[in-house]
Amino acid sequence: MMRAAFLALGALLLSGCVTTMPPLPAPAEPPLMTGDRQTPRAAAETFLQVVDLVEPVAEAQCRARGVVPNCDFRIVVDDRPGMPPNAFQTVDQRGRPIVGFTLALIADARNADELAFVMGHEAAHHIAGHIPKRADQAMSGAMLAGVLAQASGLSADEVRAAQDMGAEVAARSYSKNFELEADALGAEIALIAGFDPVLGSAFFDRLPDPGDKFLGSHPPNSERKAVVRATVRRMTGT
Repeated sequence: MMRAAFLALGALLLSGCVTTMPPLPAPAEPPLMTGDRQTPRAAAETFLQVVDLVEPVAEAQCRARGVVPNCDFRIVVDDRPGMPPNAFQTVDQRGRPIVGFTLALIADARNADELAFVMGHEAAHHIAGHIPKRADQAMSGAMLAGVLAQASGLSADEVRAAQDMGAEVAARSYSKNFELEADALGAEIALIAGFDPVLGSAFFDRLPDPGDKFLGSHPPNSERKAVVRATVRRMTGT
């Protein structure tokens, strides 16, 4: 089973920071492929190699920008059965940044460039301080909506409903900008680490396109890929 194939990987990563591990030996032969996907063993090796290269770059970029106080990233794998392909960024109770991947996403990646870009993107959310900024924007939206609702003579329940809607609209509208900012910074991180962010952004081709929905939290996939290409041109001059 896929979970069994990655069990050692999950246990190793969840035990602490990946950069404390000894370097992986060079593979004796190219990774085996099954169609467009890597075999479970090759996917696990690729993921560990990507972490080894991307994590120190992300931490260096984090310290250089000085937006957040803690740049000691912890990379983890969510090995719960049945979890869909997903990556996420959060912080623990002490404020340490955590970047997580589900086994399904690791298995779905077509190459190391995709994993590197996704890892850089998630790290970028922390580096740019998006979680507290999103909360601040939601609070501002709720307050403004509440003031307008009260001025309109609405009831207490209607005011609360307006505040909830205001918070949702504000948070989602800023989420689109945050996603594009994370795409750009994630592309920088992946490129500095030695990967091809443009090739990595092909990951978007397998995601449902949110289009440009009013309350959508993500921008269109085409816009995100364009941001990655523009970032690479800016950094390489090509």
